[in-house]
Amino acid sequence: MSRPRLLCALLLVLATLGGCSADETERAPNVDATLLLDFQPNAVHTGVYTAVARGYDRALGVTLRVRVPTDSTDAVKLLAAETADLAVLDIHDLALARERGRDLVGVMALVQTPLAAILASPAIRSPRELEGRRVGVTGLPSDDAVLRSIVKGAGGDPDQVDSTTIGFTAVRSVLTGRVAAATGFWNVEGVALRERRPRIREFRVDDFGAPAYPELVLAVTRETLQDRPALVRATVEALARGYEEVISDPENGVSALVEAVDGLDRAQVGRELDAVSPSFTAGARGFGELHRGRLEAWARWEKQFGITREEPEVGLAFDGRYVPEPGRD
Repeated sequence: MSRPRLLCALLLVLATLGGCSADETERAPNVDATLLLDFQPNAVHTGVYTAVARGYDRALGVTLRVRVPTDSTDAVKLLAAETADLAVLDIHDLALARERGRDLVGVMALVQTPLAAILASPAIRSPRELEGRRVGVTGLPSDDAVLRSIVKGAGGDPDQVDSTTIGFTAVRSVLTGRVAAATGFWNVEGVALRERRPRIREFRVDDFGAPAYPELVLAVTRETLQDRPALVRATVEALARGYEEVISDPENGVSALVEAVDGLDRAQVGRELDAVSPSFTAGARGFGELHRGRLEAWARWEKQFGITREEPEVGLAFDGRYVPEPGRD
């Protein structure tokens, strides 16, 4: 082969190799994907529905099909079974799933603070006054930890509290006096209770010793993260755009949610969004950040209060590489 032809052949090979080594995540995945929520749609999900309504997902090459769980454990089961591609998980459910051998990974935070609280009747001025009183819990392992953490953080003795399982009836149980207080999410049950009884007490877990951990995270399987990085990147970026729009224009976020989900009350969604929107970026450089220091503090708390037997391995449980950098165009 002549020297010119050999040189051309070498250049062709190098060009081909260069193309193969290009970052696969930069390519549009051009796929449909199922995104499972953690709970019934509420204001914390406005960014998800805004991203879909505005077509931010499709612009990045992924068409998201948002699904609502029939049970609080659906997300972990369906992710593991590959029936869902991505899911919004409570951070405690992520930790418990990993402890049971399911290699799930959090790739973006939806909020930057805990949403858990004890919601109490107006007569309860401090969590320590719950000693000797009946307090409702849903039955989830994290509820007991929240209750114990808050009572202990207020100087009380958690062992003196009479906890009783009430399922997801916190609002009704507190209003009817069945319990003096109940665990719940302050951004949903707390808002509903305050609308009915404005003087309701709200004791948030991070006001009584818990670290500021991200209650809800977007999660995928390790296999999806490794084999379909373009899907993960596109979804994370699309949702970040959706939540950024909600932060700058809350009314559009409310509209996107109530127009997509039958039966929601616009005024109620607006009140929920007013309550939760500061948590979207509280203490973070930008939406979606997975802050290593906060997560390590959460891991220590997770073990301390018995949600997990061992501290979750933060480096394996979370990967925030696809969260957009703050100030990007």
